[in-house]
Amino acid sequence: MKVTVERAQLLKSLGHVHRVVERRNTIPILGNVLIRAENTQLALKATDLDLEVTETLPAETATAGSTTVPAHMFYDIVRKLPDGSQIVLESDGERAVLAIRAGRSRFTLQTLPETDFPDLAAGDMTHAFSLGARDLKDLIDRTQFAISTEETRYYLNGIFLHAAGSGVQATLRGVATDGHRLAQVDLPQPKGAADMPGVIVPRKTVGEVQRLIEDNTSEIKIELSQGKIRFTLGQVVLTSKLIDGTFPDYGRVIPQNNDKELVVDKGDFAAAVDRVSTISSERGRAVKLALSPGKLILSVTNPDSGSATEELEVEYASDALDIGFNSRYLMDIAAQIEGDVAVLRLADPGSPTLVQDKNNSAALYVLMPMRV
Repeated sequence: MKVTVERAQLLKSLGHVHRVVERRNTIPILGNVLIRAENTQLALKATDLDLEVTETLPAETATAGSTTVPAHMFYDIVRKLPDGSQIVLESDGERAVLAIRAGRSRFTLQTLPETDFPDLAAGDMTHAFSLGARDLKDLIDRTQFAISTEETRYYLNGIFLHAAGSGVQATLRGVATDGHRLAQVDLPQPKGAADMPGVIVPRKTVGEVQRLIEDNTSEIKIELSQGKIRFTLGQVVLTSKLIDGTFPDYGRVIPQNNDKELVVDKGDFAAAVDRVSTISSERGRAVKLALSPGKLILSVTNPDSGSATEELEVEYASDALDIGFNSRYLMDIAAQIEGDVAVLRLADPGSPTLVQDKNNSAALYVLMPMRV
């Protein structure tokens, strides 16, 4: 194999694919990236057996061929080469090395045969549709924070993507929950998504797709089956296994009859929560909300360090109510509210609270209270 490629393009593509490779691998080939040169293209592929990313970029191929090299080391070499340089990659079948040349720099990397490289065979994809990059990024941004990191509840370790509603109200819905908070975002349902199976897209996959979206104006093709999902973003193709589990009936935890409405300025509220939570213990993080007509008093008491209170003017006209929340969870949800005004619908100190953007009903958040 002998191929010449422009440094900036190779660096960008390696940046996309090398992230999938785990730094510690018991299987050596999984630490490598597959390089395949043919015609006017160089293809790169990396996998961790659950997730596979491939990308093609323009190149001048003198001799077609393929090999695999350590992904992170290859990326570091290319990153440190001079900007604007042309990189020549060359290997012969006899020696298990890849020669890398650029200007006066010379490197050789140990290779492993391409035949050892695993292929995440996707099989037939049963459903396909396209989504605007901005819409998909928005859905991920607003739900990702609520994905559970508890490995024992593996079915919560991703975003539940499914078709919801019908007719004019038909949506593509993403839901994530960790049992303490829930995020739900609806997008207009794209053509082809109506009869898709409900799938749980793993946390790592979600994070990679989010990072790969660099052009918010582009279209992303999404194909899926019962066991796999594939995202095509221009020259990048990401294929992933889905989480094999049943997502809980999240509709049961979304409160329908919370009759106490609190309207707050999102920025003022988040800043006040942040200030009083400075006192809270690392373990507890509880902040108490004392509501009375037109007024909200936020307070934190920590037996080890002291106490803090702050008062806000709010729109609230119901009965007085004291309720506690995890301060970090409150700020996480406030960060997802796009507008300036947040609406909290409450019932009592022991029931979940519903949080929404006053001017956007496409997203909703549910937060479980804490004892304070």
